[in-house]
Amino acid sequence: CTKCLSELRACWGSCGLFLPQLPAGDLQLTLYQYKTCPFCSKVRAFLDYHGLPYEIVEVNPIMRKEIKFSSYRKVPILLANAGSTLQLNDSSVIISAIKTYLISKNSLEEIVSFYPPMKTVTDQGKEVFEYGNKYWLMLDEKETKRVYPVKEVRVEEMKWRKWADDWLVHLISPNVYRTPREAFASFDYIVREGKFGTVEGFFAKYMGAIAMFFISKRLKKRHHLRDDVRQDLYEAVDEWVKAIGKHRLFMGGNQPNLADLAVYGVLRVMEGLEAFDDMMVHTKIQPWYQHMEEVIQKAEVAV
Repeated sequence: CTKCLSELRACWGSCGLFLPQLPAGDLQLTLYQYKTCPFCSKVRAFLDYHGLPYEIVEVNPIMRKEIKFSSYRKVPILLANAGSTLQLNDSSVIISAIKTYLISKNSLEEIVSFYPPMKTVTDQGKEVFEYGNKYWLMLDEKETKRVYPVKEVRVEEMKWRKWADDWLVHLISPNVYRTPREAFASFDYIVREGKFGTVEGFFAKYMGAIAMFFISKRLKKRHHLRDDVRQDLYEAVDEWVKAIGKHRLFMGGNQPNLADLAVYGVLRVMEGLEAFDDMMVHTKIQPWYQHMEEVIQKAEVAV
């Protein structure tokens, strides 16, 4: 309720933390996702932190009937209705567009038009869509100054959001499927949390685990990872902690910025797995990670 939100904001303010303001008017959101997908987890972390209610549609990763309405066949997909229904694709575009909407005076339809998809062809000859400006918030000069008091703050946030997409996310699969035992544990989690039929779940758990164990070896080679992929994971998260420094709770200062939410969302998909436990023991990520959990849980409780 409004009174609870006001009291929570006052409480957070006394601690140097601030609950994000909700946008004016209604914004109806539906997220099509795989729960264990790091890109989907990024979007959920963003929406939860900003106190935005949304419905979840768990997509069957084999048939994908839930997204048959879309020519874009990946997840996450966000359907956003702020007067008319718009489809937003790509996790970073979703985050940038909705964040812009929370701040600016422009309509969501106009904001989405600032993120046009560009068709490109990969080295393997596959057609894909890219969004060259997906880490930018489309704000006017006054709004930009309010969000980013100095240019360096914006540059830092964009740099680490891109790092989460281009590097950190590629460390997840090689680590959670590192050994046959870890691969089976990962797929047991995926099947439990995902949307599978009984037969699909059985084959996904056993055949999928075997397949991903071998695929993870190819991914390790593609991304030039070490034989012990844990070391790449440890090095990456410690690099992130070093970038935050000793005098900030978050990269955003007293509250998370979009880079914090992206990194947290990616790492969160490993919770409950051996790779996550090892990361917590062998790196310096734990204090930051616990702070992230706390602020997101408080925002969820408020909603």
